[in-house]
Amino acid sequence: MISFDNTEIAFSYKSDKELKRAYTMFKLVGKSWLVQLGKKMVPIAFKLRLPINGLIKSTIFKQFCGGETIDDCDQTIQTLFDNKVGTILDYSVEGKTEEVDFDATRDEIMATIEKAKGNKAIPFAVFKVTGLSRHALLEKLNDINAEPTVLERAEFARVVDRINDICAHAHKSDCPIFIDAEESWIQNTIDRVVEAMMAKYNKEKCIVYNTLQMYRHDRLEYLRNGISKAKREGYKFGGKLVRGAYMEKERDRAAEMGYPSPIQPDKETCDIDFNEGIRLMVQEIEHCALCCGTHNEESSLMLVDLLEEYGVAKDDKRVYFAQLLGMSDHISFNLAHAGYQVAKYVPYGPVKEVMPYLLRRADENTSVAGQTGRELSLISKEWKRRKGMKTR
Repeated sequence: MISFDNTEIAFSYKSDKELKRAYTMFKLVGKSWLVQLGKKMVPIAFKLRLPINGLIKSTIFKQFCGGETIDDCDQTIQTLFDNKVGTILDYSVEGKTEEVDFDATRDEIMATIEKAKGNKAIPFAVFKVTGLSRHALLEKLNDINAEPTVLERAEFARVVDRINDICAHAHKSDCPIFIDAEESWIQNTIDRVVEAMMAKYNKEKCIVYNTLQMYRHDRLEYLRNGISKAKREGYKFGGKLVRGAYMEKERDRAAEMGYPSPIQPDKETCDIDFNEGIRLMVQEIEHCALCCGTHNEESSLMLVDLLEEYGVAKDDKRVYFAQLLGMSDHISFNLAHAGYQVAKYVPYGPVKEVMPYLLRRADENTSVAGQTGRELSLISKEWKRRKGMKTR
């Protein structure tokens, strides 16, 4: 029986100093006013060229990122692997608008695949389509009936070529790749491209994975249709299921523009759909592969039970659990210790460039009910255990 309360296993890789730093970080990101102030002040500080790089790098960056370059991540990759947890290298630079930057991002993602090739410590690579394309172009094409200009058609063809380059290299390298989900007003465009890549590269097994944000009320039906289509057309459906990361932005935009919100009416409905999604994928495991990307203990335990119920081995590489670096170690390391396939997202990139990612992580810890409190209580428990060991 797995217990997520076993802090000795959860934090065995952390020194006392690292444990203290983690406690301090969760204390800080638990303060909503401080996170909101940071979201406003940090971009201003960078614009004014204030010397804040060092402060960020030694605090929130160190907690949630692997380094500024691929090679900087080596120590994190090895530490995780020593504890039976894989790494998902995530180049977290975003917000670019120039073709030269998109090509550079493609090349960097290809480098993460090259790093993962034949490396058991790195079971997946990942990218966001907005790292390879203008956001406005993806938004215009979200409506299948949109009529792009000749120049826009050529531009989008280059976007698809970049994605294909990455997926082809992943296929050749036998390195599965996740394509992250984004806002609903560009997701249809992303879905169409990912489905085409799945049909092309997932004939034998899952190399290309789409990401489904289950806080959207239409995603469970999309998952059902996606698996049916894959079975019908003779390829495997790769799915990374998450609850999602853009909920407030989605609701605000829907209210502002006067269309129905794509978001579930409440958390309970989201949880039901997420759990139904993982059940469906385990039931259809011969036709798909699942990455359960969650910090939710109940869903994680449910997937453990489902694997046993359907006779799927705990080390079956078609089923992975995934969490973010610096968060939910009690889930990641206890699952890995019990023999399940587990990986951590390890973001990297220049400090200034990954700030949007870091601010989302701070927001997530502030807004998800109980997240920060649970992290702090477990760290406190481990600290008391260690102090008790030293006084014996």
